Amino acid sequence: MTPANSPFNLPENLAAKARHALIAADEQHFDLIASTLASTASQLGEQLVAARREHVRLGQAAVERDVEVRRLATRLRTLERFGLDLCLGRIDPADGSGPLYIGRLGLTDSEGNRLLTDWRSPAAEPFFGATHANAMGLAGRRRYRWTRGNITDYWDEAFALDGTAPDSTAALEDLSAFIASLGSARSDSMRDVLGTIAADQDAVIRAPARGTLVVDGGPGTGKTVVALHRAAYLIYSDPRIGRHQGSVLFVGPHQPFLNYVADVLPSLGEEGVRTATLRHLVPEGTETLPEREPNVARLKSTAAMVSAIESAVRFYEQPPAGALSIETPWADLQVSTGDWAEAFATPGPGTPHNEARTEVWEALLDILEERHNGGDFPEGALRQALARHGELAATFSQAWPLLQYTDIVGDLWRVPAYLRLCAPWLSRAEVELLQREDPSAWTVADLPLLGAARLRLGDPEESRRKLRQAAVERSGRELMDRVVGDLIAADDSELLVMTMLRGDDMRERLGGQDQVPGAEPDALAGPFEHIVVDEAQELTDAQWQMLLTRCPSRSFTVVGDRAQARHGFAESWEERLARVGLGSISLARLGVNYRTPAEVMDAAGPVIRAALPDANVPASIRSGPPVLYGSTAELGSRLEAWLGANPAGTACVIATIPVASAVTAMPRVSVLAPELAKGLEFDLVVLLEPESFGAGITGAVDRYVAMTRATTQLVVLG
Repeated sequence: MTPANSPFNLPENLAAKARHALIAADEQHFDLIASTLASTASQLGEQLVAARREHVRLGQAAVERDVEVRRLATRLRTLERFGLDLCLGRIDPADGSGPLYIGRLGLTDSEGNRLLTDWRSPAAEPFFGATHANAMGLAGRRRYRWTRGNITDYWDEAFALDGTAPDSTAALEDLSAFIASLGSARSDSMRDVLGTIAADQDAVIRAPARGTLVVDGGPGTGKTVVALHRAAYLIYSDPRIGRHQGSVLFVGPHQPFLNYVADVLPSLGEEGVRTATLRHLVPEGTETLPEREPNVARLKSTAAMVSAIESAVRFYEQPPAGALSIETPWADLQVSTGDWAEAFATPGPGTPHNEARTEVWEALLDILEERHNGGDFPEGALRQALARHGELAATFSQAWPLLQYTDIVGDLWRVPAYLRLCAPWLSRAEVELLQREDPSAWTVADLPLLGAARLRLGDPEESRRKLRQAAVERSGRELMDRVVGDLIAADDSELLVMTMLRGDDMRERLGGQDQVPGAEPDALAGPFEHIVVDEAQELTDAQWQMLLTRCPSRSFTVVGDRAQARHGFAESWEERLARVGLGSISLARLGVNYRTPAEVMDAAGPVIRAALPDANVPASIRSGPPVLYGSTAELGSRLEAWLGANPAGTACVIATIPVASAVTAMPRVSVLAPELAKGLEFDLVVLLEPESFGAGITGAVDRYVAMTRATTQLVVLG
């Protein structure tokens, strides 16, 4: 009889699996996990309170305190969220050393005994990677299915040569039930799949982070699963990546996709991964519309057009061509063309234009002050007079103005001569084609240029902040000098202790922490140690530049399917990525479709192969109901029938034509355009007039992608 506190709650049809001999060892181990979880959560809560109360000064200590608070809070949230279902399963080594239980996190009891081994550790690798061809030292493996904190099923596999598990053969299965579980009902969020990761997927997840890893696979092969779990794995396993909070960026194709996968990384105990679409990388991105004119989109999509931003900014960094005579209360001074050129050459490579402006100005004042050093004027007075000289400041501002990145890009589409200067390879006809009446009517194709200009210019307020900070520091030093002078003058002690205040160390301690408030950091600006790009086959060369500038290490995981590229993908992955600037490229292919039933793939395969004969159409390992066909008039009745017969799960109508409001209001039913369905999955997919999706490669890809979103049933109405 199963104990009252047992986590096993198997249905009646699985009574054979509930035998004491099969689950007693697990029940005993789960008792230890439960008591350790309770004490660990209590300790973490106390440590978190203490860390938050810790008083630290500004600087590195404050950063370290914040990192520790985030670490403790993340681990505590994970323990509170999962409880016993932190455990994914167990492996039984062939050497008889006893079972090893695999968890989302590692867990050790008060005596140092390992109760759960983190799924990302090398010791846990056989749980995912062992196969009958390569047992990786295992005699057996057990996977659990958890439902609301209880084990409602489990599956055993035997790898021993005699075909038996270490304890009993009663729970052994041919894995048909396990495979069937992969098709369980979907919800609005990607379901938890950590316990079902297959050997081919795990090998990709654990691949080293150096260089660029391409994960190529057709629909249903788990590319997104691999991408998300790889991000969590690299944070755990690679010190270079894991040492900083927010060092990994995950880029998805659209917002519905990010919403769908939002819970995956937190469920793995990782909350520091930044997630975004390309639109999120620039403030104007969420308001942009697609570029209507294909030829305009083509011209803007090149890396060369992004490089034109450098010329556009350099146009505003030219030293004055003539000398300037200025008057001061003590003498007339000459600013020569050589002085201008020397000052303008001061900023180092990569210094943003607006932030370099202060450097150039201070360098110019230094040059003029040093030349006239020793003149008949009070110390510091000449520099103050130069800094306040109206004509000098105006001439400098005209030669090196503060710039807004939107103005730089907008002027390219508004002033033909400026565009010809910055992009001389464009023909006159192409220059005219790129002009528009409203230069700030931004489109998706503008985003890489806006991003490049924003990075190249930097914050226009930074120059002003630096000047204000310098003024604050000068004022503070002057005040401190007066206070120290007064204290020393009033000191009548024998040792004249107040004279110590003249020491640099003491003056530094007395100086305080006065700071001009800075700008909020842009969390998506980088740099990132690693970037994961899903649906990468859609990125243009210009869009790749947005990501390359955010990852100096060039450490990327690139996930995609060339057959799902809406605008075609004639090159190999190696050719495409080398052309945009990535190196050390390795390719991993996923060829098993775990999600889509064979019946759906049998219908979808010919659709894409008619346009792309060499398309990578993966083989399905699951079966489902046949694909159904009908007329558009049946849409409402088909959905109502499905909702009535299926109390759980999600459906999606994929269409380019208007859909009745009665359909859009149905519960558990989404209505999406083909391009917004990419990366998502639904139990039921209804294609509405698929021929309206368009002709050519784009139409074929949209139909193929839409069909393969189905995890159980596909209905085509036309």
